[in-house]
Amino acid sequence: MTDALTFDEAIERVGFGRFQRKLLWICGAGWAADAMEVIIISFVIPAVIREWGLSAAQAGLIGTGIFVGMLAGAWFWGTITDYIGRKAGFQLTVLIDSVFGLLSAFAPSYGWLLALRALTGFGVGGTLPVDYAIFTEYLPRRNRGRYLVLLESFWALGTILAAGLAWLIVPRFGWRPLLAISAIPGAIIYFIRRYVPESPRYLLVDGRPEEARSILEQVARENGVSAEFGELQVPSRSGQATLRSLWSRPFARITLMLWVAWFCISLGYYGTFIWLPNIFVERGFSFLKSYQNVFLMALAQLPGYFSAAYLVERWGRKITLGAYLALSGLFTYLFAIAAGLPLILTAAILMSFFTLGAWGVLYAYTPELYPTEIRATGMGSASGMTRIAGALAPSLGGLLLGVSLVAALTLYAAAFLLGGLAVLALGRETKDQPLMETLAG
Repeated sequence: MTDALTFDEAIERVGFGRFQRKLLWICGAGWAADAMEVIIISFVIPAVIREWGLSAAQAGLIGTGIFVGMLAGAWFWGTITDYIGRKAGFQLTVLIDSVFGLLSAFAPSYGWLLALRALTGFGVGGTLPVDYAIFTEYLPRRNRGRYLVLLESFWALGTILAAGLAWLIVPRFGWRPLLAISAIPGAIIYFIRRYVPESPRYLLVDGRPEEARSILEQVARENGVSAEFGELQVPSRSGQATLRSLWSRPFARITLMLWVAWFCISLGYYGTFIWLPNIFVERGFSFLKSYQNVFLMALAQLPGYFSAAYLVERWGRKITLGAYLALSGLFTYLFAIAAGLPLILTAAILMSFFTLGAWGVLYAYTPELYPTEIRATGMGSASGMTRIAGALAPSLGGLLLGVSLVAALTLYAAAFLLGGLAVLALGRETKDQPLMETLAG
């Protein structure tokens, strides 16, 4: 029928209101919990090295373990939720990382800790494609990028909480209570997420317009909008939510750009941040002072996100991401060569500011580049590149830092710069553009 609404027209009628604000906090809380599970290992490594007498290379494998799990989780959950829907993965991923995160606090040996952190990563890796797919699909076009960057800013809150807990707990009680406490938020969030409905955009593409319309009307009521929806246009689904579809003619260039950008930002970020406490110790700081420095750097992440959230709606996604990646590389290199506490901390804080701002834009940009039919698959595959780089970064850092701090940080600075160049050369702007529904457009 000619008067049938497209989903974009329907979600514009629903608008942005109480439901989306609540969903932002629910997704964000899970994102903060995941950040704690990932970043917490950087505070655990120095204590584990002392307790078990590990080499730097062995300690690096603990960080690598969680990223191997995250790689499997990103690819598995990203693909499966394009077939079965967002809701199951939305709940189960956060439950998995919480359960195995708690069990890792009781690891009796180095081998057990490696295995349990990898299983924790399987849940954490799935949270990325699922959370961003479901949140993106509930957003109207206006300021969509800003809200997606704000969701990523919850990662900074998790990092700040992890750094603060490590500062308070590890010097007094050791690393095991830190891992146990960091698993608690995820368990709470699991029960909250049970009440979030399935993505109506997914339901429509899956050929279930009545269910999609019912949820849209529910969201409209919660937003205080008087809206009744008639017939919704049902896109024709091709049924090809596979990695091959990401490399079809319309998406090959975008997929190449995203894989390079995600790999490079992850190599630079995790290569630097997983080893930050050790880097500060190597530069003459005590363990306690190192934790304090990392806490200050974590605080700098919040304005980094907020500035990026503003600029993606002013400059657009492409220019903001390219600029923030390039500046991340610059300040990572300056952090490597700086001498004296004021310069070291200034470079470190600015590195943290631009790196996390770049992460925020990348998370907002990626789901906008793929249609609903393969959105979670695209997010999962891109984040898979992150997990590959993240798996390499801790071990690579353990080897390079034993040779030269400047050499290690210069490599990570170059990775940031390469990622920025890929975005500027191959990316396309998505600001104020409607989301695609199927592979056909």
